[in-house]
Amino acid sequence: MAEPAPLPDAAPSNWVDRHAPSRLRPWLKLGRFDRPTGIWLLMLPGWQGIALAAAEAGERPDWKLLVLFFLGAALMRAAGCAYNDIVDRDIDAKVARTAGRPIPSGQVNVKQAWGFVVACCLVSLAILLTLGPLAIGLGVASLALVAAYPFMKRITWWPQAWLGLTFNWGVLLGYAAAAGELSIAALLLYAAGVFWTLGYDTIYAVQDLEDDALAGVKSSARKLGRRTPQGVAGFYAVSIAFVLAAGYVAGLGWGFYAVAALYALRLFEQPMRLKLDDPRRALRLFKANTWAGLLLFAAILAGSWHFVDPTP
Repeated sequence: MAEPAPLPDAAPSNWVDRHAPSRLRPWLKLGRFDRPTGIWLLMLPGWQGIALAAAEAGERPDWKLLVLFFLGAALMRAAGCAYNDIVDRDIDAKVARTAGRPIPSGQVNVKQAWGFVVACCLVSLAILLTLGPLAIGLGVASLALVAAYPFMKRITWWPQAWLGLTFNWGVLLGYAAAAGELSIAALLLYAAGVFWTLGYDTIYAVQDLEDDALAGVKSSARKLGRRTPQGVAGFYAVSIAFVLAAGYVAGLGWGFYAVAALYALRLFEQPMRLKLDDPRRALRLFKANTWAGLLLFAAILAGSWHFVDPTP
C-alpha cells in the first residue's frame, strides 16, 4: 500500500514525511507537526509577553520560561488541531486541501483522536501547573476560546478574529507567568496580536475560497471578496498601531521602534503581493508571519536594552 502523499499545505520536504516512521506519521500529521508554522504563531505571542514583562521589570527574559512556552505551544497546538479536525471531519472531507488529513482519510478514527487530544492536554497541564496562580487561571480560561473556535466558521463571517483572540492569549499568559500580574502594555500587545492574526489567517483562508463556498463555510476572505488585500492591510495597520502604543506605554527604548519598523514592512508587503487566484502564494505569505512574529519579539528585546543593568 502506497504511503499517503504530503498534505497540500505541508512542505514536500517536511521532516514527518521524509524521516518519521510510517506508523507515527498519521499522529504527527494529526498534531500538524509536518506544518510547524502554526507552532511558531502560537508560541511567539507567549514569548513576546514574557519579553515585555522582563523589559518593564528591567530584566532579561527567563530562558527556562521561553522553553516551557515552546513546549506548551507545540502540545496545545497539536491538541487544538486534533480537536478542530474531530469537529470539522465532515467539512474537511469536502475540501480538497483537508480531505487527506488523518481523520477524514480514515488513518485515525475519532476515538483515537480524542485520546491524542487528552494526552497532549495532560502534558500541557503539567507544564501550566509550574507557573503562578494568575497564569494557571488564564491557561484554564483559554480552553473556552479553543473549544468554541471550530464552530465560529458556522456562525460568523469572522472566525479569523476568534482565532486571533485564541492564538494571542499567550501574550497575557506569558506576561502573567513572568510578572505575576497584567499591565496596560500587555493588553495593548494582546490587541495587536489579535489584528495580526486576523490579517494572516485571512490570507490563509484565500486558499479555500472555492471549497469553502461549496461547503458553506464562512471566512473573512469570503466576506471581503475582492477587497481582501485592502482588508488585510487595514488589519495590519491596526495591529501596528497597538504595537507602537504598547511600546510607548511600556517605556521601551528607541531600539524597539527601529525593529518594529521592520515588523511593519514585513506585514505590509503581504497584502501588496496577495493574489486571490494564487493559493500557493497565499500559503507562502501566511508562512512569512513566523519571521514577522520573531521581528516583534526582537523589537521588544531591543527596546529593553536601556532598562537592563549590564552588571551581573
